[in-house]
Amino acid sequence: MAASGVRKTPVFRVIDALDSPHGGRILRLQLQDGPPPRVRDLRGSRLTATAPDGTRQSVTVTGFAAFGGRVSNRRLADTGRVDVHVREDASSTEPVSIKWLLTPS
Repeated sequence: MAASGVRKTPVFRVIDALDSPHGGRILRLQLQDGPPPRVRDLRGSRLTATAPDGTRQSVTVTGFAAFGGRVSNRRLADTGRVDVHVREDASSTEPVSIKWLLTPS
């Protein structure tokens, strides 16, 4: 039986963001709440990005940034950090940036 107040889905905060040289954005994420997802589940997933002002948009994880080191389930669980390459929806008006929250869609 799950305790009340325990989140079952991960919540990430964007701690760094930059444009990718080949399109999309690279986001450095810090796990804020919930259990760390498996790396296999993160690749290809759609995430809802919420700006500090409350606006929302969807992003799709297309892969992982190589400069962050090798991505593994253990590393994500130990550090709570992961660098992802994302593709934003064409309808997005502003790019995902620092302090945004990402949750699974």
